[in-house]
Amino acid sequence: MPVEGGKTDMERIGLFSEMEYVTVGDKYVSQFNRPFNEAASKNRQMLPGGSKEMSHLQAGYFDPHFVRIFEGEGYVNLNQVRRRHMMEEAKKNLGKAFLPSNGDKKLCGLGSYYGTIGRPVPFFSAQSKPKEKYEPPGKNLYTNPGKKGTGYGYANVTIGKQFSHSADFYDAAKLNDKKENEEHHRLLKGTPFKLNLYPREYFDTNPYLFEKPLPPIKKAEKKEALANPFKPSSPGKKFPQL
Repeated sequence: MPVEGGKTDMERIGLFSEMEYVTVGDKYVSQFNRPFNEAASKNRQMLPGGSKEMSHLQAGYFDPHFVRIFEGEGYVNLNQVRRRHMMEEAKKNLGKAFLPSNGDKKLCGLGSYYGTIGRPVPFFSAQSKPKEKYEPPGKNLYTNPGKKGTGYGYANVTIGKQFSHSADFYDAAKLNDKKENEEHHRLLKGTPFKLNLYPREYFDTNPYLFEKPLPPIKKAEKKEALANPFKPSSPGKKFPQL
């Protein structure tokens, strides 16, 4: 056991010692007690300076004064710089410029081999060579000969046969209906069958239709009128006033 204020047994022996902690020696502060972004609440904060309106004046820009791209630059002539560079490169030449012994030979015409190293190639000659007459190969399968025409206005051109012409009367449908109707009435026998229990509509189209025979007209009896009006035998009695 270590004595108060003394060394531990591991330190006294010296063979083993406790490993140091990876720290700078500051005290541990819990993350719950640690303030968040403490620097944001100290000193001066960022002041945007207010909104700026769009304008061509200096107040419409971010800088207080006009800033040039280059400060104190002078006018540069590119041609003068190019000539100066060519003069400096010319000083590096040891002698005169190289000139070939013979100049380039120009062509005499289109497809000429004059001035080239080799000779004309016979395979690239433009002269026509004799050829055998071309005979097209025969067809493998022979069918009916091709039909001329586009099909419109030509007979027997399409795959199927041409439709035969048949006259059609203007009122053919009306005449056929008339014949069928006459044949139907001819086959009918007697009047149509009517059933007494056949249901009828509650309201008839003709409100005055009545199938039963009407009863004989009853004559109204005339009452004899009284000659003299009726008079009571005794007049009404009056009550005495109190």
